[in-house]
Amino acid sequence: MNPAIQAVITIVIGVGGCIGYFYLSNLVLDRVLFRADGPNAGRNINRANMIRPWLFLFPAIVALGLYLAYPVVATLWLSVTTRSGAFIGLENYSRMAGEAKFWEALRNNMLWLIIVPAASTACGLLAAQLTDRISWGSIAKSLIFMPMAISFVGASVIFKLVYDARPEGQEQIGILNAMWLSFDGGAGSFLVLKLVPVLLLLIFAALMVYAIYSLMMPLVAGGPRPLQRPVWMKALRVFGALFALWLLFLSLRSGLGVLTADLPYGQPQNWLTIPFWNNLLLMVVLIWIQTGFAMVILSAAIRGIPEETIEAAVIDGANPFQIFFKIKVPQIMGTVVVVWTTITLVVLKIFDIVFAMTNGQWQTQVLANYMYSKLFVAGDWGVGSAAAIVIMLLVLPILVWNVYSARKEMR
Repeated sequence: MNPAIQAVITIVIGVGGCIGYFYLSNLVLDRVLFRADGPNAGRNINRANMIRPWLFLFPAIVALGLYLAYPVVATLWLSVTTRSGAFIGLENYSRMAGEAKFWEALRNNMLWLIIVPAASTACGLLAAQLTDRISWGSIAKSLIFMPMAISFVGASVIFKLVYDARPEGQEQIGILNAMWLSFDGGAGSFLVLKLVPVLLLLIFAALMVYAIYSLMMPLVAGGPRPLQRPVWMKALRVFGALFALWLLFLSLRSGLGVLTADLPYGQPQNWLTIPFWNNLLLMVVLIWIQTGFAMVILSAAIRGIPEETIEAAVIDGANPFQIFFKIKVPQIMGTVVVVWTTITLVVLKIFDIVFAMTNGQWQTQVLANYMYSKLFVAGDWGVGSAAAIVIMLLVLPILVWNVYSARKEMR
């Protein structure tokens, strides 16, 4: 059968089935089970109105149970059994923990978690602020949001062409290599390829120092406030400070590495095969896509800020930077957190970009691609299901936090 005809038939049956279900179920409810006549008409109407919402929810509950709850239970069972169904406990998890590829995938996922949500949210916030200040802001927003209409695989194909490398001596069609070959090792090369990256890393290091100061200061400062904080909050602050200290060390070490690196000027580079940097280049694709999402949500939040607070800041002599960072950002911090966590959920499940561009080669493996490789390439259902459970356990706390935050905002 022609795929187009099959699609039309599916749509007709699906939509027609929904309309038929809602019509017939309400008909049975009102005309058979709880008739709105006789001495009990009022009670029947009340009972029908109590049951009616469940008629609308029933298809969704069945679909969620069939396509969400059942797969979770089945995957959990597969992760603790052999292919033949014999129970083996945590052996699949033990085998997974013994594979270097799993730890590579976990490490790369953590790297994605650190960089992509932060960069996407920051770029989206910057775009939201700047586009609201220019006359053609609507056009700019449309252009920035446009990548959201492109699938992850489509975006991967586009950026694979951007990163394309041809043999030395041939004309380069990849934009990145064309730009790379324009550097010859002179003063301009030092400025763009060494000094600018080192300055950016130093700015990041300064931000980490500020983060450590902000996290630890309430714990070491005098007065009664530190004593009133719960123990778990103190532990969380200490953990955050240690993590920021680790990032500070990495940024300073990377800056030293950039300064002392011997760069191969004049030679086309296969960018997606260079460890560490290829991960960053893959992240650029997702940042490019998610910036538009962050911009739209944060732009709406910025527009919702009361004008009185901004006018009061202007009267008090605040400059634009102070207004943005001390007046606007604190008032939309709840929205920033929601955007951040939503992008984090996307990052934890990232698969398409890695699969389409590197398929996990050259140290770019991520958990979702590792799971796919185990399940459908190697045929190892036990380890593949264990990887799926690990992804679910990583996603679940953030999902619960998002739901909690949304309900808190509604209240």
